[in-house]
Amino acid sequence: MIAGLPPIVLSAIMSSVVLGFVVGLVAYTTLLERKFAARMQSRVGPYRVGPHGLFQPIADGLKLLLKEDLIPAAADRTVFNLAPVVFVVPCLMIFASIPFAPGIGVADLNIGVLFFLAVSSMEIVGLFMAGWGSNNKYALISVMRAVNQIISYDLPLVMAAMVPVMLAGSLKLSDIAKAQEGGFWFIFYPVLGQLGFLAFMIAGVAAENRTPFDILEAESELVAGFRVEYSGMKFGLIQLGEYAHVLGTSFLGASLFLGAWAGPGPVWLGPLWLFIKAMVMFLLFTWVRWSFLRIKVDQILAVSWELMLPLTLGLLILTSIVIVMRGPVA
Repeated sequence: MIAGLPPIVLSAIMSSVVLGFVVGLVAYTTLLERKFAARMQSRVGPYRVGPHGLFQPIADGLKLLLKEDLIPAAADRTVFNLAPVVFVVPCLMIFASIPFAPGIGVADLNIGVLFFLAVSSMEIVGLFMAGWGSNNKYALISVMRAVNQIISYDLPLVMAAMVPVMLAGSLKLSDIAKAQEGGFWFIFYPVLGQLGFLAFMIAGVAAENRTPFDILEAESELVAGFRVEYSGMKFGLIQLGEYAHVLGTSFLGASLFLGAWAGPGPVWLGPLWLFIKAMVMFLLFTWVRWSFLRIKVDQILAVSWELMLPLTLGLLILTSIVIVMRGPVA
């Protein structure tokens, strides 16, 4: 920390640094996904703009800035214009609760995991505003699906995230990281760790609306879903929010199950190790997206309510039994 500055100034500086880092990371995460998907499909991917396509995200951003901002004549202009902002703000706020190393972060809250999950679920408000304000039947069907899917899979996601919380005995992400020091990450915890991580991955893919759970967009039937009427930087803000949410979930998964910043080498390498683990989580999400076919709406809801919810509830009960018998890790 910078000595002599008031806490509110330090907090503002850290918030600005994290925000800039997240926006830049989101831009190049899109390039990473396109490159990764291209390799999986034996393609080259973006390659022409800059060396090996490294300037492609910059070109995409400039293109969106220059695009005309179109508003449908029958749209609710106020709701339509506010929706991208309401959508993107919670997706960026979730990074406030993530410590990147001991003492490095915006706010290492005592209820960090709870804050992350609560704020991340608020994206559905902006998503619904976008679909409703567009006055478009495709967009409206998309948000109806979104309400069903996101709420259905948020419950298993919360329960899967509670497994490391119960093992560490704390909702504070730095305490969960400390409980995994020495190389005993929670993903290695017998049975509970592997099942919790698998449930977190499945629920995370569904909560992020990624294939095979991408019925919100389903371009074969809904064109572009809830964002179909958006153009220019409003479309860009929605894309920024979606990728920021996926990245935030990746950082959360790395903190809960993969030891957070723990790794070989000096302590100052901690943020780098957390970044690498988060990128591994992101590539796992991407691998699933580009490997499986979309399933139907009724199948998606059946997987959640008939399979994921009872299994994660049973996993929590089993975790509580293990803790009572052996005591928490920390």
